[in-house]
Amino acid sequence: MALRSGRGGRSGRDGAREAVVRKPLGAVRRSQMITTYGIGAMLAVGEQSYVVSGLDSWPAGEYDVFEPRLQDRLRVEGFRSPPAADPPAGDGVRMRLFPRWYSCPDCLALQPHRDFNPPPRKNECGACARSLVPSRFVIACENGHLDDFPYWEWVHHGKGKRGDRGATEHRLTLRSTGRTASLQSVVVACSCGEEASLEGAFGRSAMAAIGVRCSGARPWLGEAATQRGCALTPRTLQRGSSAAWFPVMRSALSIPPYSDGLWALLAPHYKTWLRGKTPAELRRNIENILSQAKSDHPVEDAIALVEGRRRQEEAGGTEPVDDLVLSGFESADPLRRDEYRQLEHGADDEGRDHGFVCVPPSGGDGPPPGIGKTMLVKRLREVRALQSFTRVDMPMPTDVTARRARLAAADLRWLPAIEVVGEGVFLRLDHSRLTAWERDLAVMRDVESVRAHHTAQLKRRAADSADVPESPLTARYMLVHTLAHALINEWSLDAGYPAASLRERLYASDDMAGILIYTATSDSAGSLGGLVAQGAPDRMAAGLQSALERVSWCSADPLCMESEAAGVDSLNLAACHACVLLPETSCEAGNSFLDRALLVGSVERGVPGYFEFQGHRR
Repeated sequence: MALRSGRGGRSGRDGAREAVVRKPLGAVRRSQMITTYGIGAMLAVGEQSYVVSGLDSWPAGEYDVFEPRLQDRLRVEGFRSPPAADPPAGDGVRMRLFPRWYSCPDCLALQPHRDFNPPPRKNECGACARSLVPSRFVIACENGHLDDFPYWEWVHHGKGKRGDRGATEHRLTLRSTGRTASLQSVVVACSCGEEASLEGAFGRSAMAAIGVRCSGARPWLGEAATQRGCALTPRTLQRGSSAAWFPVMRSALSIPPYSDGLWALLAPHYKTWLRGKTPAELRRNIENILSQAKSDHPVEDAIALVEGRRRQEEAGGTEPVDDLVLSGFESADPLRRDEYRQLEHGADDEGRDHGFVCVPPSGGDGPPPGIGKTMLVKRLREVRALQSFTRVDMPMPTDVTARRARLAAADLRWLPAIEVVGEGVFLRLDHSRLTAWERDLAVMRDVESVRAHHTAQLKRRAADSADVPESPLTARYMLVHTLAHALINEWSLDAGYPAASLRERLYASDDMAGILIYTATSDSAGSLGGLVAQGAPDRMAAGLQSALERVSWCSADPLCMESEAAGVDSLNLAACHACVLLPETSCEAGNSFLDRALLVGSVERGVPGYFEFQGHRR
């Protein structure tokens, strides 16, 4: 998918705006517009840096991705996949130049890009014809605002009248002394004689110390979209830092009745030809749709499906996300409850083009001890929508709405989304064993220590809020999460998948304890086949045994197993990169809330492992 300049037109002789198809600046995969380089993200293209423009700049088009359950959840009418690269199918996605400040490696000048007077469509210094370098540093706040690093304020803070910004003699330069590899060697100097190194610029209170407050700038939406009144203090970030953009994504599996191929035929026409029609009009329109598609689906089935969707809309659909008290993990979300019931119940193919096929394994002696049920998900479809994004800190379910940055200046009734078709294996834990195990005092003690750290983190992030939620962390959640990581690491070796192409989907609440491990990418690595074979009884038992043996020892032991706090904000116990951590694309909780001792036990900590509980030793 092409990425193009934000300027999309020129003035003709009569003053009218003429359409211009800009030469692509670069290209990314469509799926990356949701996960890596989405709205508001910065990316380097060639020698320049850009920020991806908002949804207002996307070309007009129809909804082409449908998932009713997720639409109701996010309160939108539909989803659109990122536009194609070339006309007439599309003209790519627009980008805006950001950061605006650049430096010249020859004359060392540091100023906005336009002040270099570069030749048209070139990134060169007008004075010395050298390629310009975008600023390595930006500032951002937790509400998603983004701005250029305040070089002028950094140099002149506390310097009295000589820091008069309106004076013409103030010209900044950027140089490196080369004495060290630290920021102490990066020096910003002014023609007035003042200079300062960038040492300390990344401190939490560095911007407050020089009197810089958040400007509310939203460069991905344009200069006119600045949001005034933000009370947060911005933080300095490297332009390519992962903390500069965290996507807030919501996803749902297509389950009956919307996983049927019949709904795929009706969904594009639902808004215009099916919703709100009289019974006679509805029947006539459905007959035309099925006839044009040369489908043999019964008309009565189509009518029943449309009527069911209409009743769901009239009933209000699923409770919208924004109306929830987001004090729990997504693993307990109502969307997950519907999926959990369907995964347990299963769904046969029945000879039709279903997008969800889930059947029990055949043969064997049943699931291994500790596993209550196994299901083979031979076909599934997942829709992932980009709802928003955050900066500086990773998004959490308990974040207030203000932390979610807008994807468009105008209020839109749609979101960008992609769909992934793949396969997977669903596991449900043994409820009787799980209930007894999670009541163990040692288990409760260790989980409570992580829960305390999580609650402290929530209080720090909600310092300005009167209602601070308590951590919803439970032993059940940590167990299913750690087990998912152990199996993904094991199956990536046995089935030949890269670990980054597999993904976990957790189901954990008072009445749920399950895991879905499935293919998570839309490229060739996500369609190799063979993952569903890991759910066969003999393969499942052997794979689980091997996974438990693998996590029972870590090259960082005994430090790893005996750790009282690990990971970001001390949200892990026995978990590190040498044992159970996964690539970011595979984990839905940011590699937090993990402890392999809950699986295999720890003599030093006195914690019984779930799979060795009640005398069951491995």
